[in-house]
Amino acid sequence: MSTGSRNTWEAWARSVPPLACVSTREPCPDPMATATRLARAGLAGQYVVYEADGGVWHFAAGSDVSVTADTGGITARAAGRTWTSRTDGRPLAAFADALSALRDEDDEGSRGEENAGGRHFYGWAAFELAHLLHADPASAGDRPLLHAMVPSVEVTLGADSTVVRAVDEAWARKVADLLAEPAAGQSSTRDEPVREGTEGIIAAGSAAYGRAVARTVGDIRAGLLEKAVVSRKVPLPAERHPDFPATYLAGRRANTPARSYLLDLGGYRAAGFSPETVLEVGGDGRVSTQPLAGTRALGADPAENERRRAELLSDPKEIHEHAVSVRLAWDEMAAVCSPGSVVVEEFMAVRPRGSVQHLASRVTGRLRPDTGPWDAFASLFPAITATGVSKRAALQTLARHENGSRGLYGGAVFRGSTGGALDAALVLRTLIGTGDEAWLRAGAGVTAQSSPEREIEETCEKLRSVAPYLRFCAD
Repeated sequence: MSTGSRNTWEAWARSVPPLACVSTREPCPDPMATATRLARAGLAGQYVVYEADGGVWHFAAGSDVSVTADTGGITARAAGRTWTSRTDGRPLAAFADALSALRDEDDEGSRGEENAGGRHFYGWAAFELAHLLHADPASAGDRPLLHAMVPSVEVTLGADSTVVRAVDEAWARKVADLLAEPAAGQSSTRDEPVREGTEGIIAAGSAAYGRAVARTVGDIRAGLLEKAVVSRKVPLPAERHPDFPATYLAGRRANTPARSYLLDLGGYRAAGFSPETVLEVGGDGRVSTQPLAGTRALGADPAENERRRAELLSDPKEIHEHAVSVRLAWDEMAAVCSPGSVVVEEFMAVRPRGSVQHLASRVTGRLRPDTGPWDAFASLFPAITATGVSKRAALQTLARHENGSRGLYGGAVFRGSTGGALDAALVLRTLIGTGDEAWLRAGAGVTAQSSPEREIEETCEKLRSVAPYLRFCAD
């Protein structure tokens, strides 16, 4: 990093206020609903609800401190001021540099931060970042690729306590007042269940998708790649306005995700139920990734679910799709981890994820002393299970056969700390909105054994994790 760039980010970091007001309260009886209610309250211009491992919900809000990067430049904001710098086609490196300056300030003790592991930030990475990391930079486009918020207030809703951290007493009081409201005050009269038939919504674009699958199978049989995860976009009616918090609450009640999130952040709105993490990095340098590949429906009939589970575990196409994903995950982990530390801790377990069940594995390792969480992110992003094998060839194939950019879909929503932790959820099974548009999207892993009919069916199975729980604002 250049001296000028370091000076820029150090000046920005000095302008970021600490979360000086810290209080601990009794645990909430329903952390999910409480986090959703805080999101609906409109405390600030940006917010995130992030469900972490172990049933802990985090709510963060703010509008003053942010970092946004695209292919050409990076912009940081704090205390009403703006700092900019060029990225020279390396936005992830510039993004990591800015956040590391915030860490440096914390490490010097100037923040007075009463939070083990340092200060937290929340953000997203768009799928098109992948083209800069692994394929054709010209395909990355000119839209923001990374965005992070450093919150003015953060609420951690755990089983044992509720912890509120805020920049000042005014923010702390706002949150305290909301937390003190009776449970009856959490309901909203704006919730309106979806009235269109779910099957009608999820069928949109399936014929064109089948043709894209057939073309991709042709590429694979021609030896261009082994696997590609081809997806299709399902736009929602323009005259309807989704209620993102209500959709999140209804959908999360019915889903079994690895992570979930609700956000209005950096131009995107989203309510999602992620089936897997792109990566999890602890402050001690332990890193893991959780590839899921291979899918069957999951319904209300236990006997039928067990039949499909057995079929999943014996289907050559699904096993091949999963095995090549785990192999590449191993290679990507080995690129940033200490020699001999990478292991497959779990292989081909079956995990329920809402309306589907997946083959799941977990690959773990320990970061080398010369690497950090963003190096691991650069190696593992985007998830193999949202791109294909090899990543470069898969990205080129997706650029040819998918209609338009993915944006947030297939990217990541993350929560990290200045102490070195980073938890990034893969953006799948998600309602996404920007401007006046809102949509769902789903994909399927295409291999040489794929048929368009089965991959169309798989996308419908996945869309049923979200579509039945769509809620719209009342007119």
